[in-house]
Amino acid sequence: MLRIVAHVALLACVLALGACGFADSRAPVPEFMRIKEAEQPPPEPPPDVKRVVREQIDVVFLNTSYPREVQVALPHHEVRGSGWTACVRANLTSATGSALGTQTYIVTISGGKIIDRRRAEADDICGSEAYQPI
Repeated sequence: MLRIVAHVALLACVLALGACGFADSRAPVPEFMRIKEAEQPPPEPPPDVKRVVREQIDVVFLNTSYPREVQVALPHHEVRGSGWTACVRANLTSATGSALGTQTYIVTISGGKIIDRRRAEADDICGSEAYQPI
């Protein structure tokens, strides 16, 4: 019986001490036992949205939509991530040839490339942005 109690006590001590090696950076343990936080990369500088959209216009709009009067807004740093977002709008034509009017998209730019685009919705800030022609 004493042998079982000794093994259980030893196992409990091993588990308790072993858990100290996995303490995260905010755990209430001494500094040398904490896992170091990963270094955050420095934020990339704001992109030249006019140039990026001009060079990659086919990523934002279909060629068959014949984008005209393309305009861009100033970029905003992404809330989650290291990239930038910007509003882009243009007059477009539908696949049937009828005018769609002005359509607005939000593009995500990272490393000088457009990595995503989506149609702007009513609750996006694109309606209040100041636009400049490319």
